[in-house]
Amino acid sequence: MKKRVLSLLLSAVMVTSLFAGCGSKPAEPTNTGDQNKVEDGGDEEPAGSIKVAAIETAYGSDCWKEVAAAFTEATGIKVELTTDKNLEDVIGPSMQAGEFPDVVHLATGREAGLTEQFIKDNLIADITDVLSMKVPGEDAVVGDKIAGGFTETSLTNPYGDGKTYLAPMFYSPCGLFYNKGLFAEKGWEVPKTWDEMWALGDVAAAEGISLFTYPTTGYFDAFFYALMYSVGGPEFFNAATNYEEGIWDTAEGKEVLDIVAKLATYTNPITPAQANDQDFTQNQQLVLDNKAIFMPNGTWIVGEMAEAPRAEGFTWGMTALPAAKAGGDSYSYCWFEQAWIPSGAENIDAAKQFVAFLYSDKACEIFANAKNAEGAPSPAIQPVLGIADKLTGDNVLFYSIYDKGAKAAMGNFAAYKAVAGLGSNREEFFDPINSLVEGKLTKEDWIKGIKEANDLMRENLIK
Repeated sequence: MKKRVLSLLLSAVMVTSLFAGCGSKPAEPTNTGDQNKVEDGGDEEPAGSIKVAAIETAYGSDCWKEVAAAFTEATGIKVELTTDKNLEDVIGPSMQAGEFPDVVHLATGREAGLTEQFIKDNLIADITDVLSMKVPGEDAVVGDKIAGGFTETSLTNPYGDGKTYLAPMFYSPCGLFYNKGLFAEKGWEVPKTWDEMWALGDVAAAEGISLFTYPTTGYFDAFFYALMYSVGGPEFFNAATNYEEGIWDTAEGKEVLDIVAKLATYTNPITPAQANDQDFTQNQQLVLDNKAIFMPNGTWIVGEMAEAPRAEGFTWGMTALPAAKAGGDSYSYCWFEQAWIPSGAENIDAAKQFVAFLYSDKACEIFANAKNAEGAPSPAIQPVLGIADKLTGDNVLFYSIYDKGAKAAMGNFAAYKAVAGLGSNREEFFDPINSLVEGKLTKEDWIKGIKEANDLMRENLIK
């Protein structure tokens, strides 16, 4: 029954998302294009083998090859590794047939929403016991190495049952990235409140510069979460992310939606046309070219745009979201990726060893020295105690944001059951922002849609 439900689920996803066109691909991925397989050779009988599927992002794929090889050396367990920029396309057909990777590194917030779909249908294995396991090759316990708070959020425990289902990976302070050189040239101050933000937007518009852009609407998750914290604090955030009845009619709810809607009017008008997984770097380029001031992003942006042209005097800057009012708190969302084990995986015990190894000193070192496809440094920072002290360059600026007064926002929307006609949080809350910017959707209709979706999500909460 579980296989049938998943098959139907993935079929629907394939029709409406990045899965489109996957039907012609083989059920079992082959070693072509950006896909890579790592297998440990040798004459000795292996201790077993696992399949690992990892999304290839700004961190590249070589780091995953090295970690897979190091894991095999430490445990004797072979790793068949698949990496791809469009991982859903590669693993989707075989998963539809009920053949799952043993470990998946694929964060929430992707356009295809595959991880969210597995969460909604309770198809992710409980990995709470990994926290009490020793890291393979070390005496340290996994839970003792992971920084506090990372296994206590809805990003790792989407069901609120005190268990861990998704392992925290590659954390990044998120905020508004900008060109410090432009501010120095113009004599501008970084806004500390939203009133100051609107004032700057008016000044910049007079010079033909937009206040805002965004890579894709998926980047509004971290932005929106930090905004909810700054406007209403943790209490409002928890109520909103659990779809409390009438939450968007409260003073805090109205203020959050008003800010986003107003920001849409200050957004570079070409942004929506480029806000997709293929062209998003062109929106990021708007900041490098001084055609837009701010964009929501994470620390990976430096490596991702390392080879991109930029305005003379360009220097990366990052700020937390402005406070709702003078003297209020500003927040930077602490975003992180996730690794998880499908409940239908064949080698769950070995998979748990691999997840534990991701927090080893060796793996952390490999990830921290990751390079993008062009060979530029693009470190992936594990949420491991003490690792931030070893950072250099721009990362010192970014990862010290919490030392400079910003508060950390963590967590996300609660999981709900798959319901016909109800999309993901991104689809219901954030994707329509493209239409807001284009003037194809009114603020009133956007808010109406959010309220209707909020009610359905509350009615179908997974408990």
